[in-house]
Amino acid sequence: MSYEMIAILMFSTMMLMLMTGQRVFGAIGFVGVLAAVLLWGTGGSDIGFSAAMKLMKWYPLLTLPMFIFMGYVLSESKIADDLYKMFHVWMGPVRGGLAIGTILLMVLISAMNGLSVAGMAIGATIALPELLKRGYDKRMVTGVIQAGSSLGILVPPSVVLVLYAMIARQPVGQLWLAGVFPGLMMAAMFILYVVIRCRIQPELGPALPEADRDITRAEKLRLLRAGLLPVVIFATMMVPFVNGWTSLVESSAIGAITAFVAAVLKGRMTREVFETSVRSTLGISCMFMWIILAALGFGAVFDGLGAVKAIDNLFTEQLGLDPWMILILMQLSFILMGTFLDDTAMLVIVAPLYVPLVKVLGFDLIWYGVLYTITTQIAYMTPPFGYNLFLMRAMAPSEVTLRDIYRSIVPFVAVMVLALTLVMVFPQIALWLPNYVYGK
Repeated sequence: MSYEMIAILMFSTMMLMLMTGQRVFGAIGFVGVLAAVLLWGTGGSDIGFSAAMKLMKWYPLLTLPMFIFMGYVLSESKIADDLYKMFHVWMGPVRGGLAIGTILLMVLISAMNGLSVAGMAIGATIALPELLKRGYDKRMVTGVIQAGSSLGILVPPSVVLVLYAMIARQPVGQLWLAGVFPGLMMAAMFILYVVIRCRIQPELGPALPEADRDITRAEKLRLLRAGLLPVVIFATMMVPFVNGWTSLVESSAIGAITAFVAAVLKGRMTREVFETSVRSTLGISCMFMWIILAALGFGAVFDGLGAVKAIDNLFTEQLGLDPWMILILMQLSFILMGTFLDDTAMLVIVAPLYVPLVKVLGFDLIWYGVLYTITTQIAYMTPPFGYNLFLMRAMAPSEVTLRDIYRSIVPFVAVMVLALTLVMVFPQIALWLPNYVYGK
């Protein structure tokens, strides 16, 4: 049997196992180790152990539980709720101001947690009912929350980029910095869309009534101080790292400790909050470690098969496709897979093939990590089975139908496709900041 047929058989077996409901890491790891044993005998079983040792020696992985713990402390202690109160008061007088405030809230939640689910949960449970009560158009605001929450996997500290860094063997710090400007650019584009739409159709996002704006300056300043606390925590963590005073792992520890101390000083670090934060951190960290372990084993088999060279030869020599066309086809495949898989499953399934192929084609792997993440964001919101669509349906009130949710994402997906195009055409949007910081 040819190596190409072995690679196809591995992929088809893995997809069949995933369709039967098997866990992602179990399906990928099982197929990888079984293929290694069948190809190279009992010595092939060492691939799994080698992957485990490589994972345990990867020092930057310590950032994963630190940032997840920081996000859960800020969320469970309700410090994140203060952000929305601040935006509610300060942005309410502007047409569409609460929707704009919600997008800014999502950016800050992303900087606290690194997961899109956290932003979706806070947006759907706190912001959405308030926006609907204030007369905002339900389709626009559900689109705002879905689009804003997707920033969680792009704005640092993105947990998904940690997974990509391990599989692609790229520095986590550079990937996080590469996500800063594209993430902020996308948030600014969302805000610009809301501003323009509410100027053309004011009824979609009315300003708060005068009675609701009758708040003393002292109360406004108090809410501003409370709401900016997460920003201060993020700054104490990232400023030393960007200036080269601390390593990435040390900065993550600073962030986790600062969040914990802030919750204690505000009297919100109860036993229940601490236990929930620790349990959730342990669960998510272990999940990602198992997925990385499985991906490393699966990727090692592909390296041994030489499948990447065979695929490169198929695309460039036999089909005559240029590198940019191959790259676009790869991004389209992510959008297709996003209709039934989450971001980690997509990356782990295709990374052993795509990452080396991107390198062979001559593209920058840091830049490609940002492209992958933005494409995943689009896939999250693409019908019929986009991940964020069903999360929103589960969390939204009954008056928001699935049809509303599907229609709400159309303009935001268009904005995200435009952002993806800009980053592809102008790679320095993603690469300037990591090159500047690491070039010092």
